[in-house]
This record gives sequence, structure tokens and C-alpha cells, in this order.
Amino acid sequence: TVNQPGSTSKAVEKSIFSGFFPFSPVFVRACPHEMKLIVNLAVLAIVALCLCQYVNSQASKNARGGQQSLSDKVQQLLDMNNKRPVMRFNGNKFRDFVKSAPRNYSVIVMFTAMAPARQCVICRHAHDEYTIVANSYRYSQIYSNKLFFAMVDFDEGSDVFQLLRLNTAPVFIHFPAKGKPKAADTMDIQRVGVSAEVIGKWIQERTDIQIRIFRPPNYSATAAVLMLTLFIGGFLYLRRNNLDFLYNKQMWALLAVIFCFAMVSGQMWNHIRSPPFVHKSQNGGIAYVHGSSQGQLVIETYIVMFLNAMIVLGMVLLTEAGWQNDNRKSKVTAIVGLFLVVVFFSLILSIFRSKAQGYPYSFLFK
Repeated sequence: TVNQPGSTSKAVEKSIFSGFFPFSPVFVRACPHEMKLIVNLAVLAIVALCLCQYVNSQASKNARGGQQSLSDKVQQLLDMNNKRPVMRFNGNKFRDFVKSAPRNYSVIVMFTAMAPARQCVICRHAHDEYTIVANSYRYSQIYSNKLFFAMVDFDEGSDVFQLLRLNTAPVFIHFPAKGKPKAADTMDIQRVGVSAEVIGKWIQERTDIQIRIFRPPNYSATAAVLMLTLFIGGFLYLRRNNLDFLYNKQMWALLAVIFCFAMVSGQMWNHIRSPPFVHKSQNGGIAYVHGSSQGQLVIETYIVMFLNAMIVLGMVLLTEAGWQNDNRKSKVTAIVGLFLVVVFFSLILSIFRSKAQGYPYSFLFK
């Protein structure tokens, strides 16, 4: 047979086409539905393959992003901590750095209300003591990125107070690196107070990090002693020709009694433990007497001192009443002395009963 011009090239094209696409035009025309089904399956397979690759890439990206997020959070905390040892958090920062994962660090958070309108007397004192602890840790050799100090003010993060169901201030809570805070992670300031030493001891119990407290030098006491010394020296110098008052027994007796009142009421305990002047009660009011026998307040010391002084004064009046010659004056003195002893002893017994839970005895006042 004689090949027609161009027949060879058409045969080659036909063989090449059949190699890449094994279905002949006859098959396509004969089985159009089967061909359409095969094409659809091929398209679905390609789409599924692309989707799997996209999901895998997103998963790996999220894994890398989580690790980066942790390092970013730690770096941001370090940057904020370099500016101030106690970081101020609002609601968003609290959720980002304290509540959200991942987290490989612990955070001590003080919840407070520093605004004057809140009338939180103890909050300022607690903040000062808390800052002393944070500064002692920040500038010590044990400082690391495993522990941070922060505070949330009610006016800046009221949503955080609602989230944690806090209705009082101040409150100290330890948020561990893993898990949720337990009951012991909330500091019992009603029992132990808010001094820097007490806060440091509580942090050591929760984190095993021992913080050595460094208080800034306080020259007010030195200045007061110096001024008192100068005053006494100047007074003695002006009265150098008349020092008979130094031999006055009543004056020395009065000074001795005042010293006894101060020591019996717990003034030395205040000097050692540095308790707050007053603090807020659980119902939001101001408490002048500590609710536990393990602690006391500064103003409580003055109250007990005054009550003891009134009881002693009543006993003195009762004693003096027996030595008076005027019966009417003696009777009035005895009645006043008895009134002072009964009333103020009942008050001090009531205070003791409120501190020593379960004490059964009372007199006049519960």
C-alpha cells in the first residue's frame, strides 16, 4: 500500500495520545458516564490530597506557634519586670499571662483597690510590703524567669475580680505553672498579716523559692530618737539648776505603768511583726480588732492599752475611796471606780472572746 501524505505523522500522534490517555475516542464515545465518573473521582482525590497537606501544614505551624507564644510571653514578662518589679495587669493581660496556656512560670498576684474612693486603708500598706518582697527577689541572685510578681487593681480589672469571685481586697494568690490554684495558694492575711517577711515565707511554702527580704533604710525612727534626745537634753539643760523633779516618785511610777501598758497590749509584737494599722473585714467594713488569736492590728494595741488603763484607774479609785474621810466623796469615788472596772473589763473580755473562738464566758457585752 502507498501511504498518503501526512498519514505517518497522524499515526505517531495517535500512539502518543494513547500513551498518555489510554482511553480511545471510541471508548469515550461508547462509555460517556463511566468516563465522567472516573474524572470526578480523580478530581476528588486531588482535592483530598491538597486538603490533607494544608491540614498538616497548619498543625505544624500551630505547634511551632505555641512554642513561640510561650517564649514571647516570657520575654514580654521579663521586659515588663525590668521596668517595675510589680507588674500592673488589667483584664486582658491577666488572661494572657496568667490564665492562658502555655505557661512554665508561677505568678504571685495581689488583688487590691488602691483608689482613694475605695477607702481601703490596708491596701496601701499591703502594697508597700508586697513591693519590698518583689524588689528583694528582683535584685537577688536567685532571680529567674520562673516567678513573677503582678497586681490587679479593681478599677483596672473588675472583670478579673468577678472571674475569681473576689469581694474583698487585698488578696494574694499564687498561680502555679501547672494546674489551678488550690486553697493553700490563697494567703490567709486575716491570720498572718501582710508584712513582707510573712509574704516571703508564704511564697517559699508554695514555690520552694526562698526570698531574703531587704527593707530600704528607714531613717524616721532614727530621726525621732535623735529629736527626742535633743529635746530631753535641752530640757535638762534649761532646768539644770532645778532637777528635783527627777526624784519625783509619782512621775517615775506613771512612766513605769505606761511602759507596762504598752508591753502588755502587744507593742513589742507590733515592732517585730509589723502588722497593718487596720484592715477590711469580710463584709467590706473596717476591722479594728483582728479576728484571730494569732494576730493583731496596730490600732487594736491602742484599744487594749486604753481598756487596761481604764481598769487600772478604776482599781485605783476603789482603793483610794477607802482612805477618804468624806463619806459622800468616798461613795462617789467608789461608784465611779466600780463602774470603770465593770464596764471596761467587760469590753476587754468581749474582745478576747471574739479572738479566742469558743471562749464561753462574757460579762455585760457579748
